[in-house]
Amino acid sequence: MTRSTPRLGLWAARVTFGLLAPALLAPALLAETIADAMAAAYENSGLLEQNRALLRVADEDVALAVASLRPVINWQLAAVNQNPHSIFSDSLSLTASISAEMTLWDGGRDALAVEVQKELVLGTRAGLLGVEQQVLLRAVQAYMEVSRTGEFVSLRENNVRLITQELRAAQDRFDVGEVTRTDVALAEARLAAARSFLASEQGQLARALQEYETAVGHSARGIGAAPPAPIRYSLAEATQVALRTHPSLIEAQRSVSASELNIARAERAMSPTLSLGATLQLDDEGTRSDRLSLTLGGPIYQGGRLTAQVRQFIARRDAARAQLLITAQTIAQNVANAWSFIEVARASRDASERQVRAASSAFDTIREEANLGQRTTLDVLNAEQELLDARANLISAEADETTASYTLLSAMGLLTAQQLNLRVQIYDPAAYYNLVRDAPAIMSEQGAALDRVLQAIGD
Repeated sequence: MTRSTPRLGLWAARVTFGLLAPALLAPALLAETIADAMAAAYENSGLLEQNRALLRVADEDVALAVASLRPVINWQLAAVNQNPHSIFSDSLSLTASISAEMTLWDGGRDALAVEVQKELVLGTRAGLLGVEQQVLLRAVQAYMEVSRTGEFVSLRENNVRLITQELRAAQDRFDVGEVTRTDVALAEARLAAARSFLASEQGQLARALQEYETAVGHSARGIGAAPPAPIRYSLAEATQVALRTHPSLIEAQRSVSASELNIARAERAMSPTLSLGATLQLDDEGTRSDRLSLTLGGPIYQGGRLTAQVRQFIARRDAARAQLLITAQTIAQNVANAWSFIEVARASRDASERQVRAASSAFDTIREEANLGQRTTLDVLNAEQELLDARANLISAEADETTASYTLLSAMGLLTAQQLNLRVQIYDPAAYYNLVRDAPAIMSEQGAALDRVLQAIGD
């Protein structure tokens, strides 16, 4: 049996009590594919915007670390009253001074701090990709749930129509004495149950539509069945790809690297520090005084705090390594689970296709036999119910297969806008970093460009 084609919103027109947005009644040209839904989710996601802002925070941490390698220059104006009992101007002295200080050598602590922050930036970028995968997978799940429940509503509506016809036929046959009142009552009971199931499916569709609007950023329009994502890997190959490229694994690896650098920083905290200082001061009488200093100093004893910090960073490194192992195991398990879901959905789809063919043939035969008086109304109703169940199973299996295929891509780390070639402007996580990594001054050309970028982001 071939896959069902998108209904382009026709089933939406049948849903009652105004639960569906007008966009669902859009013409065929506005039909939305699953790729369109993912693209809209990518562009409208507040969660992605939040994590992009957090990435910019991490980028600024690099700038802060770089700033510690540079000189610090301050100015000061002071008015000193040398005679607190007099307020005359001859008792005031004014001074202006400029001071500068720079660390010449600290054992490499500040340079290591920059490297730590760079590792954290790379880890945060990987985390952003992980969030992107969550957003896109949620859009896929919402799309397929709308498709599934929309098809179910159509099935239930068709079921109500068929049972209504069977009820009329049973009533006509009762009127001429071919069947008993029991046959009519059975048809009436089935019709009431069918209407109840229809109302339930309409409620499910309303909830699916609300989830779709939340996940994608706009109301659904023209949604139908969607084919599975193409999978070109075996299970072993998919696992290998996941263990190389999954964002969660990369994030965990960067965390380990940052932890190892922090150990080196903590060990070098015991090293001495050499700093250069300079001060230029001018008073109101024109007297100028200059001072240049070179200072060398370091810790002797701090109550064991420095060695405790070293041990603490070692423990954090060990925890990060353990988390890396757990993450790798979880990724491999998720790939295997997604693969098994695809296999189950494929087998279920094949079986359901055969079941639909058999149930359809049986229903047609039994209904014809009932017209000839060789079958009862109950036989017809039972055959119709079996056909309905078979078609519902096929719809669910097809939706499950599509969802499982995208879940597998997510487990492999490939469910991203760039990997899927979605028609969106791909967010460049390095663009903001390249503007701030050198810690530009506010009056510099780069600082002015950064101000324009921040203003555009704010708008």
